[in-house]
Amino acid sequence: MTVPLASRPEWAAVIADHAVEGQTGQKLIAQLLAVEVSALAFCRLLERWARGEAAPGTPGRRQAALRRAADRVETALAGLERPLGRYLMELEADVAEGRSWFGEPGPGELVDWTPVLDRAGVKVAPHRVAQAYLELAVLVRALEGLAATVRFESSLDASSLWAGLFDLRENLLGGALDDLRAIAA
Repeated sequence: MTVPLASRPEWAAVIADHAVEGQTGQKLIAQLLAVEVSALAFCRLLERWARGEAAPGTPGRRQAALRRAADRVETALAGLERPLGRYLMELEADVAEGRSWFGEPGPGELVDWTPVLDRAGVKVAPHRVAQAYLELAVLVRALEGLAATVRFESSLDASSLWAGLFDLRENLLGGALDDLRAIAA
C-alpha cells in the first residue's frame, strides 16, 4: 500500500528520505500511520473518560469500546514488526551511536487509570492500561518530534533514525503489545 504524498504525515518525509528501498519505506510509513491513528484513538478514549465524559453511555459499551480500541492498536502493531525490521536491516546505520529521537515518558503520560476505569465501570487491569497508554503516548509524541524535524528543516542522520526506530520496536513490540492483547481479550 502506497501512502499518497499529499496525505502523508510530516514525519513520513524523514523515513522516505532515508529509505534504501522506496517500497520498504512506503510499507513502514503506511504501517506507522496505522499505529499512530489507532494509538491516538486509544489514548483519546481514555482521556475523554478522565475528563468525565461517559461516552459510550453504558459501562458495557465503554468496556467494548476500550477492547475495540486496544484490538485496533494491537493489530496495527503486529503489522509493524515486519516492515520495521526490514527497514532497520536496510538502514544499518554506519555508527551505532546515534541519538534516539524516541524519548522517555513525560509527567503527563504517567497516569493512574484506576479511578478513571472504576468511574467508567470498565473492568480491566489498570496497570496494563497505564503501560499501554504510556507507550502509545510516547510514540505519538516521538512522531510529532520527527514531524517538527521536517517543519524546522532540521536534519536527522541515519544512525539517529535507526536508534529511534530501534527504541520504538523495543518499547512497542514487547510489553505494550502484550498489554494491548490482554486489554482486547
